[in-house]
Amino acid sequence: MKIALAQLNPTVGDLNGNLEKLKLSLSEISPVGADLVILPELFLTGYPPRDLLDRNSFIDRCEDALQELTKFSTLYPQTAILVGTISRCQLTHGKKLYNSAILIENGKTLFTQSKTLLPAYDVFDENRYFEPAQEVAVYPFRSEILGISICEDAWNEADAPLPYLYEQNPLEQLQRAGATLLINLSASPYYLGKEKQRLETLARQSEKLKLPMLMVNQVGGNDELIFDGCSLALNSQGEEVCKAAQFSEEILFVDPENLKPEKCSKDAKIKQPETASSVLYSDPMEQLEKALVLGISDYFRKCGFAQAVIGLSGGIDSALTCALAVKALGADNVWGITMPSPYSSGGSIEDSRILAKHLGIRFDIVPINSIYQDYLDTLKPLFAERPMDLTEENIQARIRGNLLMATANKFGCLLLATGNKSEMAVGYCTLYGDMSGGLAPISDLPKGMVYELSHYLNREEIIIPPATLTKDPSAELRPDQKDQDSLPPYDLLDKVLALYIDESLDAATIADRESFPLETVSGIISSVNRNEYKRRQAPPGLKVTSKAFGSGRRMPIAARF
Repeated sequence: MKIALAQLNPTVGDLNGNLEKLKLSLSEISPVGADLVILPELFLTGYPPRDLLDRNSFIDRCEDALQELTKFSTLYPQTAILVGTISRCQLTHGKKLYNSAILIENGKTLFTQSKTLLPAYDVFDENRYFEPAQEVAVYPFRSEILGISICEDAWNEADAPLPYLYEQNPLEQLQRAGATLLINLSASPYYLGKEKQRLETLARQSEKLKLPMLMVNQVGGNDELIFDGCSLALNSQGEEVCKAAQFSEEILFVDPENLKPEKCSKDAKIKQPETASSVLYSDPMEQLEKALVLGISDYFRKCGFAQAVIGLSGGIDSALTCALAVKALGADNVWGITMPSPYSSGGSIEDSRILAKHLGIRFDIVPINSIYQDYLDTLKPLFAERPMDLTEENIQARIRGNLLMATANKFGCLLLATGNKSEMAVGYCTLYGDMSGGLAPISDLPKGMVYELSHYLNREEIIIPPATLTKDPSAELRPDQKDQDSLPPYDLLDKVLALYIDESLDAATIADRESFPLETVSGIISSVNRNEYKRRQAPPGLKVTSKAFGSGRRMPIAARF
């Protein structure tokens, strides 16, 4: 038997587009031949569909798309299709939908298995929309007995270094029911190191149950989430036999017979079409680059934008954002604008110019001195004799934000915000100023990682000017300003933030573990808590760490804790 794992990039809500993508894949698979084609979790709707699932009209259209696919399957009568979509729940209480995997062949629906375990942590809130499966069953197909599960169903195992959240393990139930082949449809979002964790988790399950497993994961960017693909086949000893590309679409062909104990081998797979890439990225920085480039390009494409505007300060954050945007969109579609104020150094203007030249993008200089002075003159009667402070510093950032937004509006571009995670965490950013924009590509990168990724981009040729990488970071909103005048050293700051945000440790525990001054740690945590209101108003950012600001971290604003 031959099985095709169709690792594809759907668009949320684009039922017609996703269906056409599937039809095209079937036409490409047909010459190679396959008994079964497997799609990712909720492929027809795209993942995550969120509150689209509350709309009856959307549910109706999902059912229409499934009917169209069922009819279309008659064109490939020898190939069954296992597709992720929604199905209606017929219970008199509870949610009205299931998250389902539906097996179709030659115009007929053969079998449906819905998702049993519904995650409600980090970025997931599936119990908001779905009922859990009422039963777990297997299905005889060709020479195999299929045990079908959906994403989270394969992640609940007692031996994993993960929270053991559920009372049942659906894969164990499938084994007891007689499954000979485990299949998992996934929409498993990426963060740095996730592909290793995913492989280890599935491999433990496969080895423990002594069953081969096929996992098909979504690829592509949907809002703040990036899906890395890495669909794979494991033999019955939990060994990886083959894996699809990371961060790109690919169709992987597998013969289940080669996954059985008597035949399994890491080299035992059906020969792939010559176009198959199976590209994987072992270097963490290369992985981050590919993830962010995919996230940017898909956000623009799926939102209907082609061009980006970026405010270039001469600093490392805007330089890295601009370099990634060029990789994602092409140099012709990126526009850099530097807006010097009375406190901008000549070096910052020159560094911005050099960066733009290296990248081959359009570059303009728009001084804001006179506008800034007009602001000061206008506000002088209101501010009376009060001394200059953060207010006047923030005015400069807000002038720049307004000019960039005006440019984006006039030319139909999308403004990219350039703030990093360290700054966003402690509020070292200006609402309606440098926080303006439609997407914040590096908002989940701590400052140290910004430097590391920037050096990586310069490994073969100089893209980001050396001066940008070596000078002290500065917002340049007052004379001789340096970030470290207001912030602890970034290496200390990033360590505290990781322990507080990612691991939810308290100040005393962090100070004791790292031998940091308790006063310093408490001050950082206080800044994080005070600035929740800012982050709530920030543009969406691309998630590349285990705990990003945004939908995966839901903290109250009007609170004392």
